[in-house]
Amino acid sequence: QVQLVESGGGLVQAGGSLRLSCAASVRPFSAYTMGWFRQAPGKEREFVAAISWRSAGSTYYADSVKGRFTISRDNAKNTVYLQMNNLKIEDTAVYYCAADSGLITSTASYDYDYWGQGTQVTVSS
Repeated sequence: QVQLVESGGGLVQAGGSLRLSCAASVRPFSAYTMGWFRQAPGKEREFVAAISWRSAGSTYYADSVKGRFTISRDNAKNTVYLQMNNLKIEDTAVYYCAADSGLITSTASYDYDYWGQGTQVTVSS
C-alpha cells in the first residue's frame, strides 16, 4: 500500500521558518522524483519544488519561492523535506507531497503518481 504522509505544518509569523517532512512508502524511494505543491483557498494547486531521483539530487523551484525554500531528501529514511525560510503571508496554503516515477523531472501535477493528504501552513503578520 502506497502512502505519503506530510507533517510539520503549523502557524508561524511572517519572516519565520518551518520545515515540512514527507514520509513515503513508495519503493524504491530513490527511484522517484519527489515534489511539493501547495493550494491556497480559492486558488489552483501550484508547483513549489521538486528533487530528482538521481544521486546528484537536482532541484527545481517555483520563482515565487526561490532563495527562500529548500527541498532535500534522505533516501535512507524514505523522506523528503521542504525547508521554508522568510515565510510570507502569501505562502499560506495546504502543502502536498507527491511522488513521480517518470524519467524526466516534472513541475506538472498531473505527472505525479502518488499524493499525500496535505499539511496546513499558516503565516500570520
